[in-house]
Amino acid sequence: MTRVLVVDDEPQIVRALVINLKARKYEVDSAPDGATALKLAAERHPDVVVLDLGLPDLDGVDVIKGLRGWTRVPIIVLSARHTSDEKVEALDAGADDYVTKPFGMDELLARLRAAVRRAEPVGGAEDGVVVIETDDFTVDLAAKKVHRDGRDVRLTPTEWHLLEVLVRNGGRLVSQKQLLQEVWGPSYGTETNYLRVYMAQLRRKLETDPSHPRHFVTEPGMGYRFER
Repeated sequence: MTRVLVVDDEPQIVRALVINLKARKYEVDSAPDGATALKLAAERHPDVVVLDLGLPDLDGVDVIKGLRGWTRVPIIVLSARHTSDEKVEALDAGADDYVTKPFGMDELLARLRAAVRRAEPVGGAEDGVVVIETDDFTVDLAAKKVHRDGRDVRLTPTEWHLLEVLVRNGGRLVSQKQLLQEVWGPSYGTETNYLRVYMAQLRRKLETDPSHPRHFVTEPGMGYRFER
């Protein structure tokens, strides 16, 4: 059974989330502040975290950084902050998705299901090749690891899934719609801003010159291509 950690200091939001999640057979823990959230995460090992940024003790971004110090659990940010800078800051810290308050429960639940699905381990090596080497980094599809300069590169589950889709289609153009639907789910297809944000993150982590990418190539208006 999937375990969800809800972190929010607004009791009515926590209550609504707990009721809706339990009705769908999720196990739910809740925390009203960042310190409690970090403690519960270490004790209960949730499968996904739903996190408000505006907490009474710690900024939500600091909670994300605290979690990312030891776990790759999917983190969905739930916040009233609307500016793109704040969203990018949360994503850069390691969040996997961002839902702005007020939100629709159906949308949040769809995002949660997608986050859990993206975090599931990759299956066997049906494609035959499981280690992809470039001059700058190595991708191990079976182990879900990326190595660069002799060390592991830490990717969020969403970053990993985006990388995996591109690598498995190496040399081929993958359309924006295909990427969105494979990474975020079948109800997505037009949220190209998601792709821009996450492609920028992958380039920063893996490209030698992110402003002139060699491996993650944009085909304007169409999609992206992975080149060795």
